[in-house]
Amino acid sequence: MESLWKLAYLLEPASLTLIATAVFVTFASGSRALDHGKEMERNLEFSEASITLDRSQALMIPLASSCSLLIMFYLFSSVSHLVTAFTAVASASALFFCLSPYVANLRVQLGLMDPFVSRCCSKSFTRSQGILLLVCIATVVAWLVSGHWLLNNLLGICICIAFVSHVRLPNVKICALLLVCLFVYDVFWVFFSERFFGANVMVSVATQKASNPVHTVADSLSLPGLQLITKKLELPVKLVFPRNLLGGVVPGSSSMDYMMLGLGDMAIPGMLLALVFCFDHRKSRDIPLDPTSSGHKYVWYALSGYAIGLISALAAGILSQSPQPALLYLVPSTLGPVIFLSWIRKELRELWDGPRPISNEKAHSMEV
Repeated sequence: MESLWKLAYLLEPASLTLIATAVFVTFASGSRALDHGKEMERNLEFSEASITLDRSQALMIPLASSCSLLIMFYLFSSVSHLVTAFTAVASASALFFCLSPYVANLRVQLGLMDPFVSRCCSKSFTRSQGILLLVCIATVVAWLVSGHWLLNNLLGICICIAFVSHVRLPNVKICALLLVCLFVYDVFWVFFSERFFGANVMVSVATQKASNPVHTVADSLSLPGLQLITKKLELPVKLVFPRNLLGGVVPGSSSMDYMMLGLGDMAIPGMLLALVFCFDHRKSRDIPLDPTSSGHKYVWYALSGYAIGLISALAAGILSQSPQPALLYLVPSTLGPVIFLSWIRKELRELWDGPRPISNEKAHSMEV
C-alpha cells in the first residue's frame, strides 16, 4: 500500500509538466508533418528534403543508434565540442523550420511586403526569412551562453518536430517494424547493457553534459564575463525539468536534479501519429464525414495511448526507483490501439500497405 502512495508523486509539478509537454510535442509533431506533407504536394523542393523510410532503413536505425550510443559512451569527452557544434546548427535549422509558417502567416495577415534580399545555397531568402534566421541564431547563442533548461527544451522540441516532419513512414507495416526494433533497442540498452559494458550505457549517455565550446574559446582568449558563460551544457536531445519546479521535490532528489525524457520517446511515437494523421486526412478528404465523427479518428486513440504509456513509464520508474525504457510502454500503448481499431473497422489492410500509387492516367486527369 505504501508503494501505491508513491504514485502521488506523478502529481508533482515537474511530472505533470513533463507529461503535458510530451503529449503536446508528440501531437504537434504529427500535425506539422501533415502540413509539411501538404507543402510537399505543392512544392517539389520540400519533397526533395524529406525521407520516406523503407524496410532496410527502418532496420538500420536501431543499429545506427546503437553505434552512436557506444561512441557517446566511450568517446563523449573527446567529441563533445563537435557534438555541441553540430547540435547548435541543427537546433537553429529546426527552430527556423518550426517558426517559418507562423511568420509567413503573420506577414500575410498584416499585408506586409516581403522582397527577396539574398540567395544562399541555391535558395532565395526573403527579408522576413532573413530576420527569422537571425532570431534563431540569437536563440541558439543564448542557449550556448546560459545553458538554461527552458531554451534547451525549446530547441529540443523544435528538433523533434522537424525530424518527424522530414523522416516519414509509408505505412503501418514499416512503422511496426521500426517500433518493434526500437522497442528491443530501448529495453536492451536500459536493462541489459550493464552486463556487457559494466555500466548502464543509456543512462550514462543521457546524464552526461557536454563541454561548452563558447566557454572554451572565451577562456582561451581571456575574454571578460567568462563567469556568465556556462561551462557544461545539457544538449537538446532530451527534455529536462527541475524536480523542484514550483517548489515540488521528489524524496531522494536534490534541488539540482532533473526529470528527463529523450527526444526519441516523443519522435518515434510522433512518427506513428504523423502516419495516422495523414491517413485520417486522406479518409476525410476522399469520404467527407459529418462533424460528429471527428472524435473517431485514429490520431486521438494513438495520442490517448501515448499519454497512458508515458504515465505508465513514469509510474514504473517511481515504483521501481530505477530508470525505465519508455518505449517499453509507449510502443504497445500507441501501436496496439491503432492496429486493433483498424482491424475492427476492416481498414487494417489499407493502413498496413499504405496508399496505393496513383496511375499516370489518373494523375493526369486529376491535374486537368
